[in-house]
Amino acid sequence: MKNIYNETLDSLKTYLEEQGFKAFNARQIFEWIYKKKVTNFDDMSNLSKTLRQHLKTYFRVGSLTLSTKQVASDGTTKFLFELDDNHLIEAVLMYHDYGNSLCVTTQVGCNIGCSFCASGLQKRIRNLKVAEIVMQLIEVEALENLKISHVVLMGTGEPFDNYDNTMKFIDVINSPYGLEIGARHITVSTSGIVPKIYTFAEEPKQVNLAISLHAPNNQTRTRLMKINEVYPINELIQAVKFYIDKTNRRVTFEYILLEGENDSLDDANQLSDLLRGLNCYVNLIRYNAVSEFDYKGSNEKRANAFYNQLTKRGIQATLRREKGADIDAACGQLRSKEMNKKE
Repeated sequence: MKNIYNETLDSLKTYLEEQGFKAFNARQIFEWIYKKKVTNFDDMSNLSKTLRQHLKTYFRVGSLTLSTKQVASDGTTKFLFELDDNHLIEAVLMYHDYGNSLCVTTQVGCNIGCSFCASGLQKRIRNLKVAEIVMQLIEVEALENLKISHVVLMGTGEPFDNYDNTMKFIDVINSPYGLEIGARHITVSTSGIVPKIYTFAEEPKQVNLAISLHAPNNQTRTRLMKINEVYPINELIQAVKFYIDKTNRRVTFEYILLEGENDSLDDANQLSDLLRGLNCYVNLIRYNAVSEFDYKGSNEKRANAFYNQLTKRGIQATLRREKGADIDAACGQLRSKEMNKKE
């Protein structure tokens, strides 16, 4: 039986027409499950009895099982959900002055293997289905009785390594009949899969792009992120330039500050040289320590000096502390802890 949350509006229209129903029924179904949060097909009163019976026979309204919930002193909340096949995934809710933001996961495990990231402690097992990404929003909104206004695809996994399902997920949550989250309130983060950046540039969606950079040169980046061996910085920057030229949109570069690794003034100067002239800004993040690794986040003095050097050299930047510092908020951290308990 198929999970209804796997369907985009267009795919559901096509399916219904093939089954002899009307295309507009897809819009009605979307409104029931996303606007009215109805989970029982029998309650969809403006659908014919024949269609309701068909939906009950071939579809289900899926759900995730909450395994663990952690709440930080700053309100940041991490949810560990269990999938139908018993695998675990995380989502993180963050409260901002501009709205409620949810960081969602796109894969079970991660193969990117960044040397500082808890996500890679368990290798990728599989890609998440569209429904499994969508249901992270559905469940969090229901559990917390709130509306998610912003979504970042920045949790466990590489969204561009699950490209088709990531794009379908965006279709669903962006649809005016779905969760109706504005495209400019959706950010896709990639570790730098260069071919997919070119593909993404051709998408009609006005979705934000963030690049996990974390180093100003190939030597440092390869040490921190093995993906740099496949797609080195020069190729990555060329792809970003193409994206900016094609979309006329600003790109965010995520840069986690690791003490003694990538946070010197020389690193700041190299980063300034690398990004000069690009329509971009740098989001500097002080590292959330992970017990399995020896890395430490830059102290406040070094972080501020790095930020000041960037801005002094004309690079737009923000400096924020990683949210949820007093819980297992780093990507993959809570999942890794729970997996270890089961072993």
